[in-house]
Amino acid sequence: MDKLRIGFVIPCLNEEKTIYQIIKNIKQYGYVIVVDDGSIDKSSKIAEQAGAIVVKHIENSGYEAALNTGFKKASQLGVDAVITLDADGQHDPNLIPLFLQQLEQDNELVLGVRNKVPRLAERLFAFYSRLKCGIKDPLCGMKAYRMNVYNDLGFFDSYQSVGSELAFYGALKQYKISQIHFIVKDRQDQSRYGQVFQANFRILIALFKTIYHFRGHHSPL
Repeated sequence: MDKLRIGFVIPCLNEEKTIYQIIKNIKQYGYVIVVDDGSIDKSSKIAEQAGAIVVKHIENSGYEAALNTGFKKASQLGVDAVITLDADGQHDPNLIPLFLQQLEQDNELVLGVRNKVPRLAERLFAFYSRLKCGIKDPLCGMKAYRMNVYNDLGFFDSYQSVGSELAFYGALKQYKISQIHFIVKDRQDQSRYGQVFQANFRILIALFKTIYHFRGHHSPL
């Protein structure tokens, strides 16, 4: 079997403290695409110095827009699969070989499952996704996708799903899925996704949109 061509997509907003080491730790495995979503610090420059392909949004467009941009770039590069990671250093690079192993075993989606989630709304979202299609942690930022899943849908996100739409789509279309449990590292600063109330509200809105969007799809379970 030929070795898979891997692209890493990392949405980035003001992560100059962590982005360099993340890129250095993972670039041995494939292309690293950093989408700078309107940072006002040195994230872009540091990412370029570390060896990443940097795509810049002039203004902050949001997490989902950054992922859409990253997947478009990965598609242009002709990769076989994309692994998404957060830019805050919470995802252990030692997990990459596990994700690659699962992709090489013909899984089309490999989904991370964190040992803990920080927000009540995330737990509600996970409860729904387990019932709907067996996804244990839909909002985990570390996921792997074969590009045929992305190409089938035609985009990554269409309704601000907090990075979950393509995984839901793949699960409900019964693509082959594997899920990897891991221990998430603690952030050293505040989340870029907003304060507690704001973040919970945004996630609940995404949950309601997801329920509406996939209401006509039956669970494969």
